[in-house]
Amino acid sequence: MRALQQISLNGPEDLRLINDAPTPEPGPEEVLIRVAAAGVNFADLSQAHGTFAHGPQPPYLAGFEAAGPIVAVGSAVTGLAPGTHVVGTNVFGLGAFAEYMVLPAVAALPIPAGWSAEQALGLTVNHPTALAALRPLGGLTAGQTVLIHAAAGATGQAATAIARHYGAKVIASASPAKHSELRDADHVLDSRSTDLADQVLELTDGVGVDLVLESAGGTTFEASLASAKRVTGRVVVIGTAGGDATLTNWDLVYRHQVQVIGFNLGVLIQTAPQIFGEVMGEVFTLIAGGVLRPARPTVYDLADGPTALAALQSRATVGKLALRP
Repeated sequence: MRALQQISLNGPEDLRLINDAPTPEPGPEEVLIRVAAAGVNFADLSQAHGTFAHGPQPPYLAGFEAAGPIVAVGSAVTGLAPGTHVVGTNVFGLGAFAEYMVLPAVAALPIPAGWSAEQALGLTVNHPTALAALRPLGGLTAGQTVLIHAAAGATGQAATAIARHYGAKVIASASPAKHSELRDADHVLDSRSTDLADQVLELTDGVGVDLVLESAGGTTFEASLASAKRVTGRVVVIGTAGGDATLTNWDLVYRHQVQVIGFNLGVLIQTAPQIFGEVMGEVFTLIAGGVLRPARPTVYDLADGPTALAALQSRATVGKLALRP
């Protein structure tokens, strides 16, 4: 089968299209899908650069999120049959950037009626990430204010819709070229501003926000800490797109008296499946209520995968990106 193979840890420029990858076979508790669309995520970049903790070593078939029809099921699988259109992630495996992919049966969710495979991308990555960070981890409630970084991305857009639905105010951060995509936010700030925290404090009468969804990392991490309310403010770290950042115990005692919470979707699925199940149940409730709508991804051909990842890496994209085999 055709697939994209990462041959080094030098980044997406070393992602190569191959035509002779073996078609995988499902294990007893797995399903095999014909990939109709694969999602592109920042974790793919982290893996390509070797910065993803315990990430794969090259050469490997890249990608971990895909949607399409089931073509075969393992011997122990019940409740799923060939022909069922599903979306899912294999957080402990790879191979989504290919014509066929194996998924754990428990991770394969039926695509909502009326949604295409491309529209369903994000349902098992971006939506649960946004909701878990806001609610069970971030404790967001009506009347509170949240600062959402990378608000024009797929997770940021979902987080904005969810936060507004639950009665929170949203301060969105993104580069100026993407501000037109952030009409649902209460306030929109330039993510590249050197006085971002000062602007947040001005908007909140000097007290800061109740919650920060921190996906930028790098120098923006300092602004996130400074933007949160003292003592009760929470900073949920959901990504490292802008690079690593340092936080010491001295910082927490003397500079930033805030609550810092680390988040990783794969760890949540593995170690707190009950919370993840509750999150996914709430995601489908929000879908049924029209709060979360089908994605509108920018679609690339499989062979153009390196271009798609390079665009994501340069922060030039808006919303979800997808590859079509």
